[in-house]
Amino acid sequence: MLRIRYEVNGGPEVLFAEQAAVPEPGAGELLVRVEAIGVTLPSVRKVREGSEPIPLGGEVAGTVAALGEGAEGFGLGDRVTGLCFAHAYAEHAVVHTAMASRIPDGASAVEAVALVRSGLVARGAYEAGCVRPGESVLVTAAASAVGTYALQYARAGGAGRVVAAVGSAGKAGFVRGLGADEVVLYEDADRGAPYDVILDGVGGDLLAPAVRTLATRGRLVAFSSGGGTVEAYELLVRGASVIGFQMRALALGEPELYDRWLREQWDLHRSGSLRIAVHGEIPLAEAGRAHELIENRRNLGKVVLVP
Repeated sequence: MLRIRYEVNGGPEVLFAEQAAVPEPGAGELLVRVEAIGVTLPSVRKVREGSEPIPLGGEVAGTVAALGEGAEGFGLGDRVTGLCFAHAYAEHAVVHTAMASRIPDGASAVEAVALVRSGLVARGAYEAGCVRPGESVLVTAAASAVGTYALQYARAGGAGRVVAAVGSAGKAGFVRGLGADEVVLYEDADRGAPYDVILDGVGGDLLAPAVRTLATRGRLVAFSSGGGTVEAYELLVRGASVIGFQMRALALGEPELYDRWLREQWDLHRSGSLRIAVHGEIPLAEAGRAHELIENRRNLGKVVLVP
C-alpha cells in the first residue's frame, strides 16, 4: 500500500511516499480501507517541530476491511470514520473501536473527515465557554476546519457579536459567510475588545495577548496544540478564566455525551443548519502540498487527502 512518511523534521518538503505492508488490526481495532484523510494542524506541527520523526496520525474515513480480536460493534464493510494514532497517511489505517463511529447513509468519506472531529471540537469548545445570549465571541483561526464550525455554533447559539480573527484580509468574505459579524487580523484583534468569550485555536504567542482582550469575567477556551503561557495577573485583574478542551478526553471519559453530540451534529448537517467547508481534495502522494496550505494559512476550511 501507499504510505507517507518523513525521516527528518522540517517543512512539507520532508514528506515522502513509500510502499508498505498493510497493517494488522490488534485487539479492539479495525483495519480501514481509507477513502479520505483529514489533515490537522497538530500533524503539520509534528513534522515541523517534533523532536524526532513519528508516524503521522490523523482522521480517516473509509470501509472496514478487517477486525481485530474483540473488536465489537462493527462489521466488515461498515463505513466508518475515526482517529488513527499510528500511520493515518496511508491507503489502509488502524482505528480503535473507541475512536470510531459510523458514517451515515448518504454521507461521503470526505464529508465525514471534514465534519466529525473538527465539528465536535468546535462544539466542545463552544460548550466549555458557556456562551450566554448576547455575549461577544472571538474565534481565532476562524477559517480553519474547527474555526468554521465554531463560528456557526456561536452564531446559532445566540451570541450578540461574533468576531472572526484570521491571518489575511482575503479570508474575510469566507468567514462572514459562516456567521461572523466582524473580521479582524491577528495584529488588530484588540480593536474589537473586550470579548466575553474567546475560542482559541491558535495558542502559542497569540495566547497571552488574547487573554488581555477578555472582558471582566471573560472566558478563553484553549483547544489548539500550540501551547502558550498565561500570566496569572492578567486573569486576576479581569476575574477571567482560561479553560482547556480536548476531544480525546471527552470521547474516552464521557462516551454517551460524545455519541449524543455526534448524532446531533449529523442531524444539523442534514438539515442544512451546519455547513461543511472543504478547501479541497489532494492526492495522498501530494501530502506535502496539503501541509504547505495549512502551514502558510492559505486554507479555507478542511484540507483532505484522498488515496
